[in-house]
Amino acid sequence: MRKLLSSSILLACSSISTTAAASECGTVTIADMNWNSATLIANIDRFILEHGYDCDAELVPGDTMPTGAAMIEKGKPDIAPEFWSNSMKPALDKGVAEGRVRYAGVTLTDGGEEGFWVPEYMVEKDPTLATIAGIKANAKLFKHPEDPSKSAFMGCPAGWNCQISTSQLFDAMDLAASGFDLIDPGSGAGLSGSIAKAYERKEAWIGYYWAPTAVLGKYKMVKVDFGSGIDEKHFKECITQNDCLTPKPTMYPPSAVDSVVTEEFAKRAPEVLSYLSSRSFTNAQMNTLLAWMEDEQAEGEYAVEYFLKNHEDTWTKWVDISTANKIKKALSEL
Repeated sequence: MRKLLSSSILLACSSISTTAAASECGTVTIADMNWNSATLIANIDRFILEHGYDCDAELVPGDTMPTGAAMIEKGKPDIAPEFWSNSMKPALDKGVAEGRVRYAGVTLTDGGEEGFWVPEYMVEKDPTLATIAGIKANAKLFKHPEDPSKSAFMGCPAGWNCQISTSQLFDAMDLAASGFDLIDPGSGAGLSGSIAKAYERKEAWIGYYWAPTAVLGKYKMVKVDFGSGIDEKHFKECITQNDCLTPKPTMYPPSAVDSVVTEEFAKRAPEVLSYLSSRSFTNAQMNTLLAWMEDEQAEGEYAVEYFLKNHEDTWTKWVDISTANKIKKALSEL
């Protein structure tokens, strides 16, 4: 009788503990930003929080500036899974200092990556083409689509922030003197399409691009070494400024990409915070996933099932064994 009573008490306590854990997490709002990598990560977080941590997780539309402002000023949404924090770092740092938000972890371990790129097949044929000196020495390889007397360098579309940095670095390395013309691709689709076209024909191509992207997952590209290292101060004070007249060569510094949470949520759900501090991707991993999403025309909800079923060795490192088993059980029931 005593053993039965003890078992009942233990069972009741266990039930109360589980319920308490679930109620601590409660309803969680996750920002679903308007680009594919952010959508994928938001859906991964929703599935893992729902099935691994018994949260009532929901996605809400988001974008960098409005989401950051809402988290700081209104305390919602609870989580921004892929936040390019340099874009509003002063405001975020102030929010941290005031106890409103918290950096929960690094989302992209390589950071957002920008640079000038050439196809891998060109570098395999001539390794010097992985350097800006080699590019300038072989400028005639890069055929201009309209002017045979010039070489083509594909820039960033007009109106994008990267147009300024691309133009400044083009000038800093004096590429015009080597015969290059800085071409505006007109749009993101025009820029990615020019890479695809060059790859299909195995033609020479050089230009600006960034990661993580489906394009760099589908087409193997090599980032050109400027031979300058990274001068972050000069990059911020000159390369990103239209009115700077003395640009000098510098590699693009990586952009910090973090998971940001509200302080209230961080205190309410420490187990989820632990998960977010471990959950990260390399650019190579994300490039491959984005390429798969594009090829399959897969939305985030479908892509998360693909990721969790095919990359168990990655995500099981983010959670403990008990949580992993709950997630696996949910996957088996899909």
